[in-house]
Amino acid sequence: MSRDFRPDSRESAVISKLDHAKENQRVNALNLLRQHLDDLSGWIAIKLIEDRLVETTSKDELERQIQIGLQMLLSSDEFELQFHTANLRDIVPRPHFVSLFVTAFVVEKLIDHPAVVEIYGADEDIYKCVHKQVMRFLPMAT
Repeated sequence: MSRDFRPDSRESAVISKLDHAKENQRVNALNLLRQHLDDLSGWIAIKLIEDRLVETTSKDELERQIQIGLQMLLSSDEFELQFHTANLRDIVPRPHFVSLFVTAFVVEKLIDHPAVVEIYGADEDIYKCVHKQVMRFLPMAT
């Protein structure tokens, strides 16, 4: 009995394994996010204020808003994630999806919040500040 010849079977197997590994990393990052939600939102808020990227009237309110943004991330599907981060996808070569989502949330949503006086710095500066804190709690190959 002859065997079917599929010239792309190895390639598709490798691509499938890479996609599966990437999805596993994403699921693990979301599980870690659920565990460290309070700590992560607190550290992000503190660092944004310390690095003078966000000026606010209330650190607690900024922390609460970032926590709301992280909860939005946990409840969003892939389309919502891609839609929310579309403007910032090319900010760094291989962005961490949590850092990218929080950066988009800060730049697009928090700028209109009453407790936020002003947001300073470029989007890349905000991403780098957020990313340092995200990597403390959610290490992941980006």
